[in-house]
Amino acid sequence: MCESQHSHTFAKECYTGVAKHNNPKLKECHAGICRGRIVPLLFAMGRAISTQNDLSLALDALLNYMRLDMGVEQAMINLHHRETGRIFIHKSVGLTGEEQARGVYLPGEGITGQVVENAKPIIVPRIGDEPAFLNRTGSLLRVKDRDKSFICVPILRGQKVLGTINALRLYDNEELLSKHLDVLVVASYMLAQAVELFLVENIDKVLWEQRHRQLVDELQARYKPSNIIGSSKAMMEVFALLQKVAKTKTTVLLLGESGVGKEMIANAIHYDGPNPTGPMVKFNCAALPESVVESELFGHEKGSFTGATQLRKGRFEEADGGTLFLDEVGELSLSVQAKLLRVLQERAFERVGGNATVTVNIRIVAATNKDLAKMVEEGRFREDLYFRLNVFPLVIPPLRDRGSDVITLAEHFVARFAKENGKQITRITTPALNMLTNYHWPGNVRELENVIERAVILTEDSAIHSYNLPLSLQLPVFSETNIPGGLEAKLAAVEYEMLVGALRLHHGNVSDASKELGLTRRTMSLRMKRYQLTFKEFRRGDAPAPHPAAALALKETL
Repeated sequence: MCESQHSHTFAKECYTGVAKHNNPKLKECHAGICRGRIVPLLFAMGRAISTQNDLSLALDALLNYMRLDMGVEQAMINLHHRETGRIFIHKSVGLTGEEQARGVYLPGEGITGQVVENAKPIIVPRIGDEPAFLNRTGSLLRVKDRDKSFICVPILRGQKVLGTINALRLYDNEELLSKHLDVLVVASYMLAQAVELFLVENIDKVLWEQRHRQLVDELQARYKPSNIIGSSKAMMEVFALLQKVAKTKTTVLLLGESGVGKEMIANAIHYDGPNPTGPMVKFNCAALPESVVESELFGHEKGSFTGATQLRKGRFEEADGGTLFLDEVGELSLSVQAKLLRVLQERAFERVGGNATVTVNIRIVAATNKDLAKMVEEGRFREDLYFRLNVFPLVIPPLRDRGSDVITLAEHFVARFAKENGKQITRITTPALNMLTNYHWPGNVRELENVIERAVILTEDSAIHSYNLPLSLQLPVFSETNIPGGLEAKLAAVEYEMLVGALRLHHGNVSDASKELGLTRRTMSLRMKRYQLTFKEFRRGDAPAPHPAAALALKETL
């Protein structure tokens, strides 16, 4: 073996493989690999990883060995971030900072990318003969650099490629090249676990935290009161109360019909509240049978009932540090109501089948479309729980009481669903707007959203037309109408909509509107008379109500 007392000249000859075979001392360093140097390297790497938990120190030991003992001119430790696919240089020797920053690959790109993709080492005997060698760092621009060899070894952890070890130098001995490959493979085995931990703690964790912050910011922006659509007086009163209560930890009771947007208001309360980064846990009290609701809310201990094979946390524990939204709270049984009352009072409870008290720090937001006061009178809801929940009641108005919010919401949904479906829809026609505003919306905002989504799918041009809306929105057909059914009714609906659109565009100017439609002024007047349209309505800016023919046509069409 090459002992430490060997001269510098001898060591250089031994490590670079240029020694003569007739030197008996050099024969002990077979093909330029000195075991006496490898063992200290492995010891240093093992100690850095196992004892000091210092990957950087282990990599420094390897790079130093590659530079001094293997004689490489450039050495790189690349890391592969599987989430983004990027393969980047983490540490190197022989490269400037700018060159190292440029050395970024994706799986399959260049030799390094191929090694990551195929999980197998690659040796390039002469980089000048290998078109896949990309020299992305830009460090090999001289003519003589083309004669150098390149070794790339994957760092494997099971089936995962975590990175690579790269070495570049001039070799004139194939056996030496093969031996150096073996050394790097052994080193990669030692590094694998430490590299995986480093990626999880320093790359994945940072990315997850960034995504979490970004998600919270997006949710805050989406659900803060200023972004909840509505400018009607009824909604402005809701927003005023919402802004006051959101910053507190007060229990809020959301009241209103089904579909008015109670869940969105609950989100706004959480993400505009004191703990927006905490969990927002939602539970529909009517979604599960009574037998499992208690377990879902409070959790259960292992063996507490048949099938309870392990301890399970309930929604209250999951929401610790954040908000628990109890939707349809009026559907809870009296027995669950009793346990819920204690949580509201003490923020403490026991899991099903357990005796240990669990304490949580949560905010409760409850919602119902029931008349809880009436349920209390009928004995179907606990009075004491009602008073606990009713600390800050917030009534969400139905859509029929929100006036122009119907149009604002409809336009918002059109834009959203058009984008999702890859369509260019720029407007809602006047007859369709009239149908939307005259409808009573028993299903509230949820029904409007569904109607618009359907209309976006059905429309074949850049507008939402009356005949894209469902029959439930159609106005009653006047008994005295003489517009026939079938094809004539369908044509009448389209004709009416085109007449209204042209007149509205030209503010009641019949001449311009007739030119828009390619009609004579006389024909335009006759058709306007047929549908009881007058130019004065459009000059005032009023939108005429849909003619019965439109309703009849839609009934025939759908």
